[in-house]
Amino acid sequence: MFATKDRMPETNQESIKVSTESAQTDGGPDISLVRGGPFYHAQEKARLIRPGRWNLGRRMLFLIAIGWLPLVVLTALFHPHSLMSLLRGYHVYARVVIAAPVLLAGQMLMETRFRMVVQHVRDAKLLGADDLAIMNRVIATLAHWSDSWLPELLILVLGYVNTAALWQTRLAEHWEWGIIGTGAAAHITPAGWYYGLVSQMIYRFLLGLSLWKWLLWTFYMFRLSRLDLKLVATHPDHHGGIGFLGLSPMGFSPIAFAICAAIGSNWRGQILHAGAHLATFKIQALVLLAVLLIVALGPLVFFVPRLARLRRAGIMQYGILAQIHSTDFHEKWIVHRAGHEEEFLTAPEASTLTDYGSSYENIEAMQPFPFDKGALVSLVIAIIVPMIPVVLAQIPLAVVLKDLLEAVR
Repeated sequence: MFATKDRMPETNQESIKVSTESAQTDGGPDISLVRGGPFYHAQEKARLIRPGRWNLGRRMLFLIAIGWLPLVVLTALFHPHSLMSLLRGYHVYARVVIAAPVLLAGQMLMETRFRMVVQHVRDAKLLGADDLAIMNRVIATLAHWSDSWLPELLILVLGYVNTAALWQTRLAEHWEWGIIGTGAAAHITPAGWYYGLVSQMIYRFLLGLSLWKWLLWTFYMFRLSRLDLKLVATHPDHHGGIGFLGLSPMGFSPIAFAICAAIGSNWRGQILHAGAHLATFKIQALVLLAVLLIVALGPLVFFVPRLARLRRAGIMQYGILAQIHSTDFHEKWIVHRAGHEEEFLTAPEASTLTDYGSSYENIEAMQPFPFDKGALVSLVIAIIVPMIPVVLAQIPLAVVLKDLLEAVR
């Protein structure tokens, strides 16, 4: 996939060329890993996206109009008796009305986080001139991959293959509007066909596209971790100066939300229609949580060995200087202080020792894994919130609220 030879659009080629040439003056190519690809350019031509504007509200309405409204119209026209089944179908809402719009919003969040990190690497001068030139070429290559038609084609093909494998089985579970009749007499309704060919694929395509962009970002982080970063053991962020990278998992939060919303809708359906119990999904839920956390936080693991070595080296290097300074201070102001007590109040050694102690404490407090608590909390919330309807399928809301109030007390 990464070795694709497809031709980039001339406009994007020109932008990459101009941006790369201007790297000497403006700090490097300003190329997005999110904006690009046939799907993005199609939205530009349809004027759903404009330069510098995502037009998120308009795109969400357009998506719902394509993915959900035709289901209602087709069901009302051909099988009106099944309309209430469709309107009550959380499975459809979870994918088309909730997850897909969240994935659209996630593109904007991903763009913001990615640009922030790339720009901070430049502004903080974490790379020398040679390494910065390497990263500029890496970004240009990733932008080329992002603008390729092949990944999006593969996403469509895989999406339809998966849909074909699960489609009729899932429709037959408990969707009266999707399949009429049973056994040999069963047939898919027009709404069922539309859901499988269009509505379901909108969600699958946006999810696959978002995962593809995250894979590009993961590759960027891998390449960055292999360069000679100018890390400082005494940096107050306790991550050698790259603590800002811990904000990047927030870009994965919408993806995690969409995945959990879709999986949660299946679990909810099994509880309501197949008599399943919440405990049935305990193992699956733990595995899901682990996989999402690994994918979201995985890019940060690339920096762990470097930061661990930096901490060990810092403790040794600064420890030697601390030993020398502390010994001199002890000799001068403890062992041989007689007759010089009044000079101590104006002596610079005391404040120097204190300041140096703070620097050494920063080294000891270094964390090899550069995560941000706020980003981690947002990721966990994105995983938990879509699972609330699953819990409510078995436990009434009043009981849940009562237990929460008792826990607060």
